[in-house]
Amino acid sequence: MAEAHQAVGFQFTVRPDGVDLKLSQEVIKNIYLSGVTAWKKKAIQFKSLVKMFSGRRPLLYSFQASLPRLPVPSVDDTIHRYLESVRPLLDGEQYNQMEILANDFKDSKATQLQRYLILKSWWATNYVSDWWEEYIYLRGRSPIMVNSNFYIMDLLYMTPTHRQAARAGNVVHAMLQYRRKLERGEHAPLRAVGTVPMCSTQMERMFNTTRIPGIETDIVQHLTDRKHLIVYHKGRFFQVWLYTGGRHLLPSELETQFQKILNDTSEPQPGELKLAALTAGNRVPWARARIKYFSLGVNKVSLDAIESAAFVLTLDDEPQGYDSAKTNSLDSYAKSLLHGKCYDRWFDKSFTLISYPNGKMGINAEHSWADAPVVGHMWEYVLATDCFHLGYTEEGHCKGDVNKGLPHPTRLQWQIPKECQEIIGTSYLSAKQIADDVDFHGYLFSEFGKGLIKKCKTSPDAFIQLALQLAQFRDQGVFCLTYESSMTRMFRDGRTETVRSCTSEAVAFVRAMEDASGTNVQRLALFRRAADKHQNMYRLAMTGSGIDRHLFCLYIVSKYLGVDSPFLEKVLSEPWKLSTSQTPQQQLNLVDINKFPKYVGAGGGFGPVADDGYGVSYIIVGENLITFHISSKFSSPDTDSCRFGQHIRKAMLDIQGLFKPENDKKMVEHGKLVQLENGKKHI
Repeated sequence: MAEAHQAVGFQFTVRPDGVDLKLSQEVIKNIYLSGVTAWKKKAIQFKSLVKMFSGRRPLLYSFQASLPRLPVPSVDDTIHRYLESVRPLLDGEQYNQMEILANDFKDSKATQLQRYLILKSWWATNYVSDWWEEYIYLRGRSPIMVNSNFYIMDLLYMTPTHRQAARAGNVVHAMLQYRRKLERGEHAPLRAVGTVPMCSTQMERMFNTTRIPGIETDIVQHLTDRKHLIVYHKGRFFQVWLYTGGRHLLPSELETQFQKILNDTSEPQPGELKLAALTAGNRVPWARARIKYFSLGVNKVSLDAIESAAFVLTLDDEPQGYDSAKTNSLDSYAKSLLHGKCYDRWFDKSFTLISYPNGKMGINAEHSWADAPVVGHMWEYVLATDCFHLGYTEEGHCKGDVNKGLPHPTRLQWQIPKECQEIIGTSYLSAKQIADDVDFHGYLFSEFGKGLIKKCKTSPDAFIQLALQLAQFRDQGVFCLTYESSMTRMFRDGRTETVRSCTSEAVAFVRAMEDASGTNVQRLALFRRAADKHQNMYRLAMTGSGIDRHLFCLYIVSKYLGVDSPFLEKVLSEPWKLSTSQTPQQQLNLVDINKFPKYVGAGGGFGPVADDGYGVSYIIVGENLITFHISSKFSSPDTDSCRFGQHIRKAMLDIQGLFKPENDKKMVEHGKLVQLENGKKHI
C-alpha cells in the first residue's frame, strides 16, 4: 500500500566515526539491537503462550512460537528475478547496462553484505521488519498525511442508525471489547486460507499507540491499558473516561458523553482549532515545536493526554458516505477519511476514528505500526458487533439505561503562543496543498465478481492485476514498474513483500489485446500464461522468496558499511508509477454476506504514490462486487483518476469477454494442435 511511496528515494544516514572497523561495528551493533527487540517481544507474548496450555481453544498467540523465521533468499535468485522483472520495462541498451550493474554487484560486494543479513536472520526473529519500520516509515521527514496514512470505510449500503452520538457509542464500545480480548489474547489465531497460522505481533500496538516526532527519526510509543479517549469536535479537544466502577462504559453511557460534546457551544482556545495540523505537515517543524512549546505546563499535560489515549475520535460536522444518487459520493468520503480538513484528525495516533452526523463512520490509520489487514481485522469485528450484537432502539439510540451521574467530558487546556500558532499555520498550508492535489475516484464494479472469475478457473487477484495492466497501458500508452503488496505474515514478525506485477507475460497479453489482428483464442492463452506467472510470483512473495525486501536490506547494510553500490542505488530509486493493493474481506466470517448482502464493507485506500502515477486499492466483496479506490494528483497533466476507473471497467469487461465457451473450447483444441506439432518436431 502506502509503503511504496516511502520506499522510493528515502534518505539514510549513518554517522559512525573512524574507518571500516567502526562501520562493521555499527552494523553488528544494529543487528544485536534487532535481536534484543525481538526477544523483548517474545517476553511480552510469553503470558499469552502460557495460556495456550490452560485451555483447549487456541488463543491469538498459540502458534506464534512455531512460526518459521523469514528466510534470506540467495543473491543469485534475487538478482535473476530482479532482472526478469525489469526486462519488459527497458530497451535493449538499458537492460544490458542494468545487467552489467547487477553482475558487478553480485561478483564484488554482494557476498559481504549477504553475510551480515544471514547473521541478522539467525539472531533477530525477522531480518526485515525492524529496518522496514525504521527506514521506510519512521525516518521519513515528509508529511505522513496522504503520503503514508491510509483509510478504511464503513459499511457500503447500511447505516444502522443516523444518530451520530449513538453510532459512535456502539462503535467505541465494540472497540473496547476488541481491545480487552486482544490484551487477554482471546481472539482466535490468525490463519491464511483458514489453515496456515499467521503472525499476530502487529496487533499488539493497535491501541494506546502514537507516533512521536523527532528531528532525525520518529519513534512509536506504545502504552498499556489506557483508560481514556480523546474526542475532537469543532476545534475543541475533550477527554472522555472509558471506565466507571471498574468496567467499560456501556454504549448508552458513551452516547450520552458524546452527545454532551456535540451540544457544547464553547469556542476553541487560541491555536487549538488547527493544532492537529502539526501532525499533518513536515515532521521536523512538528518535532521542534513539540520540544519548545509542549514540554512544560498545561500544554504538556494536554499533549500527554492525546498521545496516551486509547485512540482519538473525531465528531465531524459534514455528512459523508456512499450515496448511489450522487456520482462522486465515494470520492468525497475517501478524501474526508484520508485527509479531512488537514487539522481534524490526529495523524500520529495509531488510528483516528471518524464519526459523521449522518451516522457513517470510518478510520484514518497511521502506517508505521501495522498494515491495513490488521486494522481491517479489528474493523470487521467492530462492525459485526455494532450491527448484530449491540443494536439500537427503534428511535436509533444505543440500548440500555442512561447514566446521568457520569462526569462531564473535560476540555483539554492550551496556552499556545503566537510563534507556535505561526508554525501551526505553516504546517496547515503545507498539508492543505497536499490534500487539495489528491484526485480521488471510488468505483463500484458490479457487472461481475469473484464468483464468475472463479468459474473461469483463474485467480481473482491475477484477473484484476492483469486488468490493471491493460488499463494502465490504455491510459498511459506505456508499461510501468508496478507494486502489488503481498503479506509475509506466515513468518514471525512478517509484514509485506512486493509482487512486481508488470511481467513479460503480462506485457505480451496486453499487447495481444491491443493488436486487432490477434484472435481471442490467442489472447486467452496469453492471459492464462500471464495469470499463472502472477500467481507463482505471489506465492514466492508470500513464502519468503520475494526480491524487494532482500534488496532493501542489502542496501541498508551497504550504507552501514560505507559500501557504494550503483546497482542498489538504482534499484532503490526506481519509481512505482502504479501501486496496488488488495484489502482482504471476511477475515473473521462473523457475518454471512450471502444472507445479509447489504452488510458489506466498502474497503479502504491510500494516497497517490508517484507524482505522475496511480494508487489503486481494490476489494473483492462477496461473489458479485469489486470496489476500486483510485488516487492520483491533480497537478499531473498525465493522470486522471476517473478516466483510469473507466479504463479499469473496460479492461475487466474485455478480459471477461475472452471466457466465452467457444473460446475455451478453441483454446483446448489449439493447445492439442501445438502439442502435436511440437511432438512431430522431436521425432
